[in-house]
Amino acid sequence: MALSLFTKKMKEIATCSVCMSLMTHPVTISCGHSYCNLCLQYSYNGQAPSGRRRFSCPLCRSSFPLTNHGYNKVLENLIEVIGEMDLELLCEEHGEQLHLFCEDEGQLICWRCERGPRHAGHTTALVEDACQGYKEQLQNVITKLSQLHEECTNQKAFVTKQITEWKEKIEIQRQKIKSDFQNLQIFLCLEEKSYLWRLEREEEEMLWRLRASEARLKQKSDELRSHILELEAKCQSSSQKLLQVRLSQVERLETPEAFSMEIHTTCNVSELYFDVKKMLRRCQVGVTLDPDTAHRNLTLSEDGRQVTHGDCQEDLDFSPRRFSAFPCVLGCEGFTSGRHYFEVDVGEGTGWDLGVCMESVSRGADVKQEPEFGFWTIRLCKGDYLALTNPPTPLSLREQPLVVGVFLDYETGIVSFYNMTAGSHIFTFPNASFLDTLQPYFRVYQHSPLFLPPPE
Repeated sequence: MALSLFTKKMKEIATCSVCMSLMTHPVTISCGHSYCNLCLQYSYNGQAPSGRRRFSCPLCRSSFPLTNHGYNKVLENLIEVIGEMDLELLCEEHGEQLHLFCEDEGQLICWRCERGPRHAGHTTALVEDACQGYKEQLQNVITKLSQLHEECTNQKAFVTKQITEWKEKIEIQRQKIKSDFQNLQIFLCLEEKSYLWRLEREEEEMLWRLRASEARLKQKSDELRSHILELEAKCQSSSQKLLQVRLSQVERLETPEAFSMEIHTTCNVSELYFDVKKMLRRCQVGVTLDPDTAHRNLTLSEDGRQVTHGDCQEDLDFSPRRFSAFPCVLGCEGFTSGRHYFEVDVGEGTGWDLGVCMESVSRGADVKQEPEFGFWTIRLCKGDYLALTNPPTPLSLREQPLVVGVFLDYETGIVSFYNMTAGSHIFTFPNASFLDTLQPYFRVYQHSPLFLPPPE
């Protein structure tokens, strides 16, 4: 405690009575009192008008001439010593300097602690002696962390390069697919969109994984760099503070996941079928008509493949799924995923609606046959062909279709229609969002029966 009181007394001597802080550039006047050089000048300015030659000491009020003061080098040296003593840690219990390090307890102690019962029999050493070995251990930790940081930086650069290369490869593949499809007939447009959609999905999935890996490595890199800077700063601090740093075990850097940079979505257009019938019939399904949905004016064949518009049938069982306002009927089959294709023999009928609809569409007079209400259909009425969009889209067909093909790609949201008589594309509903089971849909007009041929 004596050292603590001594330090306090020294601070009182070295404190400027004007600013109440340790003096800066101390000067002493003729009465023996000392002040900061700037504080004394400030006192001059506040005491007298310009031209006055003598001033009073701020403390004892003794008069002294303006030029009678000098720089006190001894006092400045004393103030520097006080500053160095403040940097040294003192024992909280005894107020003595912590010159010793107890290896058993791993803490700094003073000479009185060493002689006390708590540290009796413990191995102690001077701070200077213990510090060197501790500093070497700390430097080894910094070296290992630096190696990990360098490795992490290299891995991050590699992943960043992979992202760039992957995007370039995707772009090259995208341009190749587009270029190949531009040289084909219009019915291959659907196939092109399907491949591009899958390629986009593949690109996004891989980029998401790569960017997640890049983000993890960046975060780890920042953590390692921060840890290194913290330890390096502590290496520059006093011996006592250095020995208080706890050494943590250097963690191992996790090797990032290796990703295959091969594109799986490929398309050799030259190998695709140039016959639209062959291409579509790879997805062909058999469709039969559901009698529980048929309007009472419709008559279905026994095999469920033909429907005609005729007299009202009063003896039909009640069904909540039956169309009540318009002569419509659904197919038995429901589609919730994948690609599906079916054909409808419309013959030389003068009117029909056909396509697909959601299973939950309205069956009464409030039905609106538009995509917003769950219908994706085309129509022949009074010699005009229409896609039932909102508003309807007129269709210009060079040749009357006797057989209409309906193609559904559930995942990409596409419903397309083909003139199978001419092998040409009629219309495509793009970018639909299917939220329900889809079923084949037919509206039958008088004198225009529809027939569903079995799959070839």
